[in-house]
Amino acid sequence: MTAFSLSSAVGALPLGVATPDEAAEAALLHAAQGGCQEAFRTLVEEHQQRVYHFCFHYLRDVGDAREACQDTFIRAHGALDRYRRRARVSTWLFQIALNLCRDRFRQRPATRGRQLLALEDHEVACHRPSPDEAAMRGTDLAKLDRGLNALPEKFRAVIVLSCLDGLSHGACAAILKCSERAVEGRLYRARQRLEVWWQRETS
Repeated sequence: MTAFSLSSAVGALPLGVATPDEAAEAALLHAAQGGCQEAFRTLVEEHQQRVYHFCFHYLRDVGDAREACQDTFIRAHGALDRYRRRARVSTWLFQIALNLCRDRFRQRPATRGRQLLALEDHEVACHRPSPDEAAMRGTDLAKLDRGLNALPEKFRAVIVLSCLDGLSHGACAAILKCSERAVEGRLYRARQRLEVWWQRETS
C-alpha cells in the first residue's frame, strides 16, 4: 500500500465555499447595523460554513471549532456599531475567528485529544475510497494534524488560510494585517517546515 504524500493529505480536506456578492453583502451589513436582526441572521447563514471550516482547520477539534464559530458571530454582533467597512465582511469575520482560535489553541492542554471529522465528510461525492485508502487517509490526516500543531502560530495561520481554506494571498494579507509579500514569505517557510517535519515523521 503506497503512502499518501503531504499534498495528498492536505487535498483530502475541504476548501471553503464561495463568498456572497459584495454589493448584497454591503446591503445586508447596512441593514444589520440599523438593527435588522433578519439581515444579521442572513449574514450568519452566508458565512458560517466558511468560518466553521477555518476554525476546524486551525483547531482540528470539532467541539472547539463549533464554539469558536459561534463565538465569532456573537462578537461580530456585539461589534456591529463599531465596524467601519474598510474590508469585506468575510475578512472582518475571519479576523475575529483567527483571534478566537489563537486564544483557544494557546489555552487548551497539549495532550487533549482531537475529535476529527469522519473521513466521509471530506470526500467528493463522486468518489468513495476503498477501505485501504480510507485507512491510509485517516493516518495521514492525523499526521497532518500533528504537523500543523508543531508549526509556529504565524505559519499555521497562513497554511490554514491559504492551503486549507483556499483564500487568495490578498485575502490572507487582509486577514493577517500584513503585505501580500509577507504572506508569500510565510507560506514558503511554512511549507518548508511542514515538509521537513513530514519527511522526518515518515522516515
